[in-house]
Order: sequence, then structure tokens, then C-alpha cells
Amino acid sequence: MNASPVIAPVPGLRGRGRVGATALAFAGGLLLGGLTNLAQGWLPGAWNQIANSGAVWSVAAFAAGALLAGRVGQGGRGGLSVAAVAGLCAEAGLVVGYYGYAEVARDGMGSLFAPLVWLGMAFVAGPLFGVAGLWWRGACPRRRVVGVAALGGVFGTEAIHYAWVLHYAAQAWACLAALVLVTLLMGRTPKERASSLLAAVPFSLTAYLVLYELILSALLG
Repeated sequence: MNASPVIAPVPGLRGRGRVGATALAFAGGLLLGGLTNLAQGWLPGAWNQIANSGAVWSVAAFAAGALLAGRVGQGGRGGLSVAAVAGLCAEAGLVVGYYGYAEVARDGMGSLFAPLVWLGMAFVAGPLFGVAGLWWRGACPRRRVVGVAALGGVFGTEAIHYAWVLHYAAQAWACLAALVLVTLLMGRTPKERASSLLAAVPFSLTAYLVLYELILSALLG
């Protein structure tokens, strides 16, 4: 059973089409950013950490790239650049929407330092997951494996953080379950599912060490 049908690209986006696609990605991220801020108040206890986790936010960039797969070429620079920019816009919109809602509807977002850190992270994660989403819808099996492993692996990164640092066992298991489900449900063949699951493990560990141990611990403490 094919979880992700290969999309044959139609004539690529040009000019206004690219501007419109990136604007929609930003608008979608803006809306989701406000919703994740609201969800922190809706979800009980430590589960509110899930609402604005890096893994959940990365899904937006991945979706932006995947939704553009039918409009851009899979292997050319044009298609990759459109997916990367759309992913960046989605992630940047999430940051602006989240902290904008906090400033307008809550007690304020406080110092600008944290929003700027996360905006900087959006400029890295957004393009990466935008391209991952594009690759997932493509014709190349290796790229599909990488795309799915990246999305599953970011949930593995969150699972490590919840288990090792925050000691939130239920949330850690939930993220681990998401890793397994992403790789098993989004792979197109048994071989791709197994490869994605195996690749997601080192991705999770590497991303945790780089993101949490090196970058965020140095910047946010």
C-alpha cells in the first residue's frame, strides 16, 4: 500500500505563484502559532508542553513542502528553493503567531531574546523540513526515506528531552509512539518503513545533542 503517492509535477510555480505559496505558508504558520499558544492553556499539566514543541512546529514546515510537491519539480533547484522558503515562512509564522498572541492576549512575551532565538531556529528548521516534505512526495526512494526519517526523528528528539531532562514519562512515550507511527504509516513500502525507522534513531540522537545540548543550553540555559 502506498502511503504517499508520487506526484507528477505540473508546470512549476512562477512569480506570483511563488509569492502566493509562501504567503499562504506564513499565514498558516501565523494561525497555528496562535493556536499552539491557546492549546497550552487547554491541555492539562505537562501535556501543554506538547502544544508548542519543536516536533509539532516542524510538522507545519514539512506539510508546506509536501503540499507544494504537485506544483514544483522534485529534483531541480527551483522546486527545492520553493519548498525551503515555504517551510521557512511556515516556521517563522509560527514564532510570530505564538509570541504575538502572547503579547496581545496574555501577559506579554517578555524579553525579545527568546523569540529571536526561536526565529533563528526557524531559519534552520523551516527549510530543512520543507525540503523533507517535498522529498516525501517525490519519486526517489532514498529521498523519501530521508524525509520520513527527519520527521519521525524530530519526535524522537523530543522524547529524549522529555525523558532525560524533564522526566515527563507519559509525554516521552507519546513522542516515541509518534516516531514509530510516522515512519510506519508514511513509508510507501516495507523496506522504506524499516529504513526510515532505523534512520530516525541516529537522527534523533544527533538532533538532541546539537539542538538541546549545544545550542539551546548555551543560549537559553
